[in-house]
Amino acid sequence: MKSQDLEQLRYPIGKFTAPDTITGELLTQWITILEEFPQQLENLVAWLNQEQLDTRYRPEGWTLRQVVHHVSDSHHHSYIRFKWALTEEKPVIKAYNEALWAELHDTKTAPIGMSLEHLKVVHHKLVYLLKGLSETEWSRSFIHPETQSEIPLKLNVGIYAWHCNHHYAHIENTLKRNGWN
Repeated sequence: MKSQDLEQLRYPIGKFTAPDTITGELLTQWITILEEFPQQLENLVAWLNQEQLDTRYRPEGWTLRQVVHHVSDSHHHSYIRFKWALTEEKPVIKAYNEALWAELHDTKTAPIGMSLEHLKVVHHKLVYLLKGLSETEWSRSFIHPETQSEIPLKLNVGIYAWHCNHHYAHIENTLKRNGWN
């Protein structure tokens, strides 16, 4: 497979690009994506059988099961990062090795229902939190230890809205390629 084709499989909606200005309207759009994503993901994957769940979305990529569990784990981390940024002054967040997490027994074998339910709860709490933030709170940020970059909360919402769409596209494209839709 050509590297260009692999790149398209890896980033089916492209890489996240931060806008120059994050407006209130854009924040609302991103929060709506976060609010609707858990149900959309469940609708996409709930009917898949074990063989389908254990299909890789690209060569040497994760299985659909691993993608579902990854999204749950990742968004759990994001929720905690929002809370840290709201309660500490520019905290350095804890990074985690998502590739190794994806190789853990639960991520490779557990029923996806647990992560789908977990994602619903985490997103419900996150969206509730985000809808109540003041302008001052939106301006808070955290430091990512791998890049030493400061991530404003406004930007982090966009990153996770993109992350929802990114992994949804991985699964949706796999279903289409295999004629499972």
